[in-house]
Amino acid sequence: MSSACQSGVVTAANRVETMSHAPGRGLLVAGTSSDAGKSLVTTGICRFLARQGLAVAPFKAQNMSNNSMVCADGAEIGRAQYLQAQAARAVPTSAMNPVLLKPGSDRRSFVVVRGKADGVLEAGEFASGRGHLAAAAFTAYRELQEQYDVIVCEGAGSPAEINLRSGDYVNMGLAREFDLPVVVVGDIDRGGVFASLYGTVELLEPADRALVKAFIINKFRGDESLLRPGLERLSELTGRPFLGVIPWMRDMWLDSEDTLEVGRWTDADGGTLRVAVVRLPRISNATDVDALAAEPGVAVAVTIDPAAIRSADLVVLPGSRATVSDLHWLQDSGIADALRQRANQELPILGICGGYQMLARTLDDSVESGAGVVEGLGLLPTAVRFEDEKTLGRPQGSWRSHVVEAYEIHHGITRTIGDGGSAIAFLDGIQLGTTWGTTWHGTLENDAFRRAWLVEVAAMAGSEWEPARDAPGFGERRERMIDALADAIEENLDTEALLDMVGVRR
Repeated sequence: MSSACQSGVVTAANRVETMSHAPGRGLLVAGTSSDAGKSLVTTGICRFLARQGLAVAPFKAQNMSNNSMVCADGAEIGRAQYLQAQAARAVPTSAMNPVLLKPGSDRRSFVVVRGKADGVLEAGEFASGRGHLAAAAFTAYRELQEQYDVIVCEGAGSPAEINLRSGDYVNMGLAREFDLPVVVVGDIDRGGVFASLYGTVELLEPADRALVKAFIINKFRGDESLLRPGLERLSELTGRPFLGVIPWMRDMWLDSEDTLEVGRWTDADGGTLRVAVVRLPRISNATDVDALAAEPGVAVAVTIDPAAIRSADLVVLPGSRATVSDLHWLQDSGIADALRQRANQELPILGICGGYQMLARTLDDSVESGAGVVEGLGLLPTAVRFEDEKTLGRPQGSWRSHVVEAYEIHHGITRTIGDGGSAIAFLDGIQLGTTWGTTWHGTLENDAFRRAWLVEVAAMAGSEWEPARDAPGFGERRERMIDALADAIEENLDTEALLDMVGVRR
């Protein structure tokens, strides 16, 4: 590995000089559907190319996700693109995900452009009302071209969504604008992968189809020789080769943008500390609990079952992009009563961001829902008021002498009311008995804090759980997984063909 790679960040100024480059070349990783593996393949390719000494940037023109992250400069981008920047050993910026849509309902999304809130997008505008968003995305891509050797782009959904093609700027619209070679990823674990790949190509108009250069099959289990006749036949039919077949890889819980992936880390084998995460209809930043699931002996399950919520050792009420709406759902589903029962029995509850807001006595929301003042769950002596300006930041604090680094994304401002009773400070929020609340995301990724806090939770719940002394930290596990993805790219794909696509000559 080059010294440039070892230093952590590769830029145009310190790229390997022994390779010839076509500066600013790009590649689009498309998929036959959502959750086909585009994000993981893009992450692996970013790290593989960075290992070659190239200055690499990830890019997703438009991301629809409630899983987001705050960059060091205060810009909000999709969580997957933030991770891909880490894989590329690049500094995450708003240019890497210039448009982020955060669904607030089935017909409305809140829009983030270049990291800042930029109004709403109604369902009827999705096909025709995004011209300014396309312009912002293309401008961001051109900025990255000036700074990086290769831009690895991730598509959204499927490029064959022909009902949306006229306004598309994240799939084939992006590829056409910048003449990008396209690889299409198909998930064989779903079944019907050959039909999905073939149908994707055949539904494209000729100019789009010409940009599709190769296929990748993802999540394969078994003897690859059984696939060979199908690979050969599909290549004959389409005139396009397969770059390779990526095997099924266990324990890949890398930050996802897709709600289909919520709960992918459920521990079916159980553990000595049982955590129930409430699956809110508009759950946001569900990645907050990834670090809990990675902890040995902690069994994390997503649930909407009040009985499971009553019986768990710890319940996490996560973030929400529609706090008041999800609060009403809690009340209608019986989960609110289950949470109140836990509090009365002095069993642990953690509310994060929107989940923390729901624990309040009152919420005053004229911004997200327009509902005005509504009653909260009343488990913490707090009141919440939603402000027009979104708070974005990378705060740092401490708990029991443990340093805690976090990020925050919220409209709701929470304050303690009255004298707070016996409530005590907890990070930026409060703790009352066995109920904790914080606006901060990402706190559980801090290893020392997470383990010390879980020891306290286990004692309150009567669990025998203890942290494993030799367990790797969360950040270390994430890096291992990124490297495992890059290894899978190197071992299973035609990397010479991949390098050729992005204009790299050895």
